[in-house]
Amino acid sequence: MQDFAAIDFETANNERTSVCSVGVVVVRQGEITDRIYRLIRPEPDYYLYWNTRVHGLTAADTADAPVFPTVWAEIAPKVEGLPLVAHNSAFDEGCLKAVFQLYRMDYPDYKFHCTYKAARRQLGQVLTKLRLPVVAAYCGYELEQHHHALSDAEACAWIARELL
Repeated sequence: MQDFAAIDFETANNERTSVCSVGVVVVRQGEITDRIYRLIRPEPDYYLYWNTRVHGLTAADTADAPVFPTVWAEIAPKVEGLPLVAHNSAFDEGCLKAVFQLYRMDYPDYKFHCTYKAARRQLGQVLTKLRLPVVAAYCGYELEQHHHALSDAEACAWIARELL
């Protein structure tokens, strides 16, 4: 796959609508052409201890952040016509669909590809774990800030270039 956008969401709580950050890495002709990272005011706007423990974001970080429709208005033109790629795409696609529904936005029926599933098919006999940092390292990318949305999206982009 030469043209795609890798995407990663972090959430504030257990609700898929509670996206609090997004990372997007746009790849064209096999090269990274754009990196986007934005904080988002989540809905519902509260943070669970466990979520903060994973990604480090708190209500103070997103108190003045824009809501999802404002952030997506910036991202949408950059990913238009591109398939979206995520590691465990069911989560990220679920988040995207949930916030589109919450804000009554027309969902453009994005096509998603999953690097986790690709890794399971192609590397399941080689790697004992298929977590993002493990697969990324196998593909030549050292993920230093796991659960930072932009870092995770970039790691996913590296994997996608190798496996998809």
